Amino acid sequence: MKSYSFGSASPKSFRGYPRSEFDLESGTYKRPRKQKNSVFHPIKMLESLGNRLKYYYKLRPVLFFFISLSLGITILLILSFYESKFRLMSNYKKLDMSSDSYPFAKLRNLVMVAGHSVYTSSSCQKVDKEDSWFLESYQKHPGQAATFVRHIKEGVEVAFKDSDALLLFSGGETRKNAGPRSEAQSYWSVAESEEWFGKQESVRWRALTEEHARDSFENLLFSVCRFRELTGTYPHNITVVSYDFKEERFAHLHRSAIRFPEARFFYSGTPASPTSREAAVKGEALVRAQFQADPYGCLGSLRLKKLGRDPFHRTIPYPKGCPEIEGLFKYCGAAPYSGHLPWT
Repeated sequence: MKSYSFGSASPKSFRGYPRSEFDLESGTYKRPRKQKNSVFHPIKMLESLGNRLKYYYKLRPVLFFFISLSLGITILLILSFYESKFRLMSNYKKLDMSSDSYPFAKLRNLVMVAGHSVYTSSSCQKVDKEDSWFLESYQKHPGQAATFVRHIKEGVEVAFKDSDALLLFSGGETRKNAGPRSEAQSYWSVAESEEWFGKQESVRWRALTEEHARDSFENLLFSVCRFRELTGTYPHNITVVSYDFKEERFAHLHRSAIRFPEARFFYSGTPASPTSREAAVKGEALVRAQFQADPYGCLGSLRLKKLGRDPFHRTIPYPKGCPEIEGLFKYCGAAPYSGHLPWT
């Protein structure tokens, strides 16, 4: 029997039917479509998106306008938030880079003595006499000057007991007829004339001034910022020295306004003069009620009082030295400030 060769020895598959789809209607074979590789075309995509936006604009122009406006405002708010945050951090870095070290970097606690008057005498021998101080009408009581000296002495003694404390006398140039002299510098000068009540070597080198505060809330807030300027950080503990009847105002209202931890806030109060105490307590109740309604002293009578206590129109440098709490300086409202604070 003959064998027939079908070509080469290697077997090949028999293609009985072409590799294509048969169209019954036309009676022909269709060639298979080649799969196209998907290529990303950003320009075409943007053109398609633009056409769709035009279509929706023609379909609902008013709705499209409000949606676009809302989207634009949202983007601006987000950009503004991040821009302000970046600017704040940039200023903070510049502040840190501008100084290799802070003069009082090792001090951790703040002792603040709130000023109440300006010393006007050319002599430092009569610090406990009323005629050596510029007194408002409500302050003209026997023994009033001695209460100022007692505050100064108390602040020195509190700082003496805490070697990690920075002592700040706080108070601006609040009295026009007293001339451009600050309450803070007056208190420092009195302490100097009294040789720091026997504690000069320990306390004098770490006793400074904050010379812009115009009310009790600014005494606290500005001193915290001044502490940051001098130490590079914020106080771990705060002790306020003032009259005993003002404790509620400082330890509750002002402390709560800056949201400083209660466990790290201390108050050292000294008594008012016997002849002025009754009137002082009544006046304090009125001021306390004002701060309860206006915790940051930025509205109404409290604001007007601050303006009246700035007769020389001094420019307040804060919060330049404490950029982390810039928002607290700008805030004005009845509710507590809700932004981030370094001590919370």
